[in-house]
Amino acid sequence: MASSQLAGSSTPSTTTTTTSTTVAAEIVGSTVAGIKETMKTLITTPTARTTTTTSMATPSTTTISSVSSTAAISSSLANDPTKQSVADLSSSLQHFGIVDYCVFVLMLIICAAIGFYFGFIEKKQKKKGQKGGATEQRRGSEALDYLVGGRKMKVFPVSLSLVASFVSGISLLGTSTEIYVYGTQYAFILITLALSGVISWYVFLPVFCNLQLTSTYEYFEMRFGKSIRYFCSILFTVGMILYLPVAIYVPALTFNQVSGIDIHTITPVVCVVCTFYTCVGGLKAVIWTDAIQSVVMYGTILIICIKGTLDLGGLGAVLQRNWEGGRLKIPDMTWDPTVRLSMTSVIIGGTLHKIQSSDVNQMSLQRFLSLPDMGKVKQCMFLFTTLLVFLLFCCCYMGLLSYASFYDCDPLVTKLASADDQMPTILVMRILGVIPGLPGIFVAGVFSAALSSLSTGLNSLACVISEDLIKPVLKNPLTEWQTGFMLRFIVAFFGLSCIALVFVVEKMGTVLTLATMTGAVTMGPLLGFYICGICMPWVNGKSTLIGGVVSFLTLGWICFHAQLGQMQGLVRHPKLPVSVEGCTYDYDNSTLWERQNYTPSERNIYHLSFMWYTGFGGIICCVVANLACLLCGTNKLEDINPDLISPVLHRFLPTRQVEVISAEMEPLKKEKSKDEVITVKKSLDVVE
Repeated sequence: MASSQLAGSSTPSTTTTTTSTTVAAEIVGSTVAGIKETMKTLITTPTARTTTTTSMATPSTTTISSVSSTAAISSSLANDPTKQSVADLSSSLQHFGIVDYCVFVLMLIICAAIGFYFGFIEKKQKKKGQKGGATEQRRGSEALDYLVGGRKMKVFPVSLSLVASFVSGISLLGTSTEIYVYGTQYAFILITLALSGVISWYVFLPVFCNLQLTSTYEYFEMRFGKSIRYFCSILFTVGMILYLPVAIYVPALTFNQVSGIDIHTITPVVCVVCTFYTCVGGLKAVIWTDAIQSVVMYGTILIICIKGTLDLGGLGAVLQRNWEGGRLKIPDMTWDPTVRLSMTSVIIGGTLHKIQSSDVNQMSLQRFLSLPDMGKVKQCMFLFTTLLVFLLFCCCYMGLLSYASFYDCDPLVTKLASADDQMPTILVMRILGVIPGLPGIFVAGVFSAALSSLSTGLNSLACVISEDLIKPVLKNPLTEWQTGFMLRFIVAFFGLSCIALVFVVEKMGTVLTLATMTGAVTMGPLLGFYICGICMPWVNGKSTLIGGVVSFLTLGWICFHAQLGQMQGLVRHPKLPVSVEGCTYDYDNSTLWERQNYTPSERNIYHLSFMWYTGFGGIICCVVANLACLLCGTNKLEDINPDLISPVLHRFLPTRQVEVISAEMEPLKKEKSKDEVITVKKSLDVVE
């Protein structure tokens, strides 16, 4: 789930995506606070002089130039009849016209057309050109074609699809907000993308590519047994069901802010289009629509960055204002895990999180396994990592643009932005609002990220539910027609269910909290299962299950109290200084007073950095699993199939046993291939 996810609130929490991820889901709580307010834009010219500064170093220290003069000036602003109100500015500066609607609708039409092509035209052409050979029939079987594209996909579109799946609409909006509120500490996450890519390249991906699985949770049954396979499959399914409506709701809120169209008018349209092309086209349609949507995202971000920089007077002016405002920061040099962003949490915790969220989860591996061989997988990993680093770098730069644009009149203090995550929308309407079509491109870019997360999640749900929860309990194999119907029914059911779940998301904030917590507590144990299975051949299934349960319960306890503390205002992190010197409009000074009196809370275990959630859960799982081996015993290395262990560890396995097991596996693989051909032939006979 993707998802994998970026922080935009004042406290750590996690994501749904892409694609349900831990970091992206943190911004959801602050988004809910602003769902009843429309987008507000900003006019800034220096007049009134009112400043407020919050100190990072000393939590209890608040520096204010003059509290009494601030209150007086703010009061005069509120009573000045010549000043426009926030609501008036909001309604007068919404520039979403016919051209913008056309751009947005065009994107939806293209996505639907791609699904129609792969679901009907390409499939019909394939049937006509098929010779009827057993091998061709097996490779073109329904499940293989629908879930992994027949393992014949190309590197470039798969790489773009991975980027689109990882960067959800939530993270696209939240990254720049994170930089605006807390500075460039989070930008060091770009280093971890490269580190996680290298580790996955050598340690994890060779195992799954060699096994050629459809669902990654099949590996857990091969390595540990059915209990862990079911446990992980259920965790993934529940987390994804909770994440998908959130992933589509946040971009719908953005659309509502810039156009005024009701959320429940746009979400059914988008959900139906996404469900259609995912249902009829399978993974091929998902990958190619993701590729188109990625191009839209890159185009949107580049237009904003280039035009915004030119409007502000160049790169030097942008960096100068951020330097003076204290935004250019490096992570704190400390081992304290409760510090929001330290160098250790970003580098170590971030690397572990990225391995799980973007490299070895079901959604990512399903795309890697759609490629024909390991060489293509490595090319895809390199290209995916490069493209992802570039996109997130641009998102971080958007945060610097936001501060450089509003350095003397903070929209959060004046309530021009009712929630942190509305900052990108305000920036875009300031930079692009006067040019017809560009706001439409921005909304299309945000929805592109959301559509990719939704389509990826639906396709992965179909894979996990069918392969891990339904097929293992069936006595007889399904025919090709039955398999195709089952997969499409799962996609259609959960896709259309998102329409109803969006109502629940809007009305009940507890659902958002539950989605956040589920993403946090599932990714850690899953990472631990992967590490124990691939890197610790002596650990058996019982020990691993104990470690996973302990990890799940521990993270659940921490996340529950962290979310509760966030809702009650007990978990507060230090924020960087802001200013309202240049505001020329009427604003509510009560918000200014709240910001002046804002102080960080005393840190405890519930302040655990959101970057540590996945890594902390994985470490707990591995440590407890190894300790449990003292009670449950260990595996004999001679009995372990080396195909289930990372190639970097093969040198430590008994040499003779590696050769014997590999030789024994060959006839089993051939027999499995024969069985697949026979099954397909029987299915074809039934259909005929």
